[in-house]
Amino acid sequence: VQLQASGGGLVQAGGSLRLSCAASGGTFRTYTVGWFRQAPGKEREFVAALLINNMRTYYDDSVKGRFTISRDNAKNTVNLQMISLKPEDTAVYFCGAGRPILSSVTSSSAYYYWGQGTLVTVSS
Repeated sequence: VQLQASGGGLVQAGGSLRLSCAASGGTFRTYTVGWFRQAPGKEREFVAALLINNMRTYYDDSVKGRFTISRDNAKNTVNLQMISLKPEDTAVYFCGAGRPILSSVTSSSAYYYWGQGTLVTVSS
């Protein structure tokens, strides 16, 4: 499965962006999809995940209530709607696909397909 993330850009604090992760060579229906982000000088961190089986969603506390992960089966994409963006949301955002066990959903090592990343910059 090849993944491609898009939708990043420069936005002012309080603004919104919608990231999209497109899959080719496979379908998202058989994978859990996670969004992670990596700021300069920091490790990749979990943002949100959409589970394969029951469509349950998980969010890091820092984005709860502001970010929404969803799947578009028709377009074979998983999207991350981001509102009320903050400067600390600035990072390269990556989407990953895998079949992690529940306790590993927030771990990047549990995902084995990755997109190239899309840069989100939030200015203050």
